[in-house]
Amino acid sequence: MSRYPPPGRMIDIGGRRLHVYEAGQGSPTVLLEAGIAATSLSWRPVQNEVARFTRIASYDRAGLGWSDSASKPLTLSGLVNDLQALLKVAQLPPPYVLVGHSFGGLIVRAFAGRNPNEVAGLVLVDAVRPEEWHPLSSEQRRMLERAARLSRRGAMLARTGIVGWCLRSLLAGSRWLPKAVGGAASGRGLTVMKRIAGEVGKLPREVWPMVAEHWSNPKSFLGMAAHFESLHDSAREISKCPPLDAIPIVILTPFGKPALNGVGANVRQIVAERSGHWIHLDRPDLVVEAVRTVCEDYEA
Repeated sequence: MSRYPPPGRMIDIGGRRLHVYEAGQGSPTVLLEAGIAATSLSWRPVQNEVARFTRIASYDRAGLGWSDSASKPLTLSGLVNDLQALLKVAQLPPPYVLVGHSFGGLIVRAFAGRNPNEVAGLVLVDAVRPEEWHPLSSEQRRMLERAARLSRRGAMLARTGIVGWCLRSLLAGSRWLPKAVGGAASGRGLTVMKRIAGEVGKLPREVWPMVAEHWSNPKSFLGMAAHFESLHDSAREISKCPPLDAIPIVILTPFGKPALNGVGANVRQIVAERSGHWIHLDRPDLVVEAVRTVCEDYEA
């Protein structure tokens, strides 16, 4: 982003660069894995607090935020490979406490299954339930195909500057002109932009322009489309992995939503009152305390 340089380091993992933002000191190292189209910026409220007691890093997956575009179709194994390479090159040492929101929960579970001796614990923040996406129903398949098409349509609109302008207008409180543009553009364009703006509005105000700038770049929409296209295969891949019985796991879920099944033997659920899917934005205090508990239990 020319107007907003990356706040962290750009790490070359072999011809592609990933952006990683670090804060704090100490061990274990906390690694934050964002949801399907989110970036390191979505973790800012949690990262600032956790940095008070240990080292913590968030990053942008390929195609999102400041990171370079993916060079091939996304797979769960490929995303874990990227994360392993990032941690090695960036010299972020184990043990790790891995925190995954939504789709990011699949990645941290797969990483822990591949590297159990490097993982001190997991915190799953309303993580994707693999059984909900594998096998796919006909309606789910159509829904993912629509989401990918809408994302690719967003990429075309981003090239015109419309998306970034609408998002900035929504964040500033405007409604009528973004509504007209969004409705004319796609029929569902306004809904998507309102959803993005609603979640961005929960972040510190200083990061709003950066998020708007990311969504002004076609790359972000193409990265989101690639993630939607990989969701089914990623769910299928994680469903074949054995439970993480040797690793302590804290699961945070919104009120009324059951915990994940078959994740491991040492699992504790925390219900997030007054929260929706984005618990780390609605109730960052709960995520911070879950991370603190896992870190303290490891050190004990």
